[in-house]
Amino acid sequence: MRNIRLTIEYDGKDFNGWQKQPNKLNIQGEIERAIEILTGEEKIDLIASGRTDAGVHALGQVANFKTNNESIPIEKFALALNTKLKRSIRVIKAEEVDERFHSRYTCKKKTYRYVINNNECESAIYRNFEYHMPVKLDIKAMQKAVKYFEGEHDFKAFKASGTSSKSSVRTIYLAEVKPAENGRIHIELTGNGFLYNMVRIIAGTLVDVGMGKIKAEDVKDIIEKGERANAGKTLSPSGLFLLKVEY
Repeated sequence: MRNIRLTIEYDGKDFNGWQKQPNKLNIQGEIERAIEILTGEEKIDLIASGRTDAGVHALGQVANFKTNNESIPIEKFALALNTKLKRSIRVIKAEEVDERFHSRYTCKKKTYRYVINNNECESAIYRNFEYHMPVKLDIKAMQKAVKYFEGEHDFKAFKASGTSSKSSVRTIYLAEVKPAENGRIHIELTGNGFLYNMVRIIAGTLVDVGMGKIKAEDVKDIIEKGERANAGKTLSPSGLFLLKVEY
């Protein structure tokens, strides 16, 4: 039995998220179908580091599956699999790992990036890969505010209703707001786990800080009070990328 780990990049625009669902286009189901065709096996269970929601993208999602197929050399696996996939999904790396490796349970850190286009005019080319904010944002205020998210906190003010997690306590190891090329702003968060819509709500709160609607120092109080109404709106999934997963 081989345990194969995949590093996957995808454009989430046309998909109803990662998780397999009947009668809805999803990333997990598309990759499982491709693996089954390639290996000749009837039932493949592809386990991801975590789900991404509808419209969310990934540059470094990690997933693993087990197979009895011994005929495909591991160095050819990614290339062969990509011939069976939609062009909006690419397996960028395949490797054989220890049988105990589990993409979700052995994950130590994840990094998400939220991309904001802070130019007056929206991009025709990148509109599905960023959030457009025409009002000029105060990046220095956002950089001050984002540091309040670092550390272990109860993030219940930053989760959407419908979150199934029993605890809303998470640890953010690094939180940054970075000016990027061509008038873009990147919000990057590295943590041990994230709640449903947590990154998009944090991004919305930081945009409010950048617009002067929320003071940077008030973010600490919003975290401590834990009331969703005090935080910013949930920004669109188009700007969100799962950047990398660490083990």
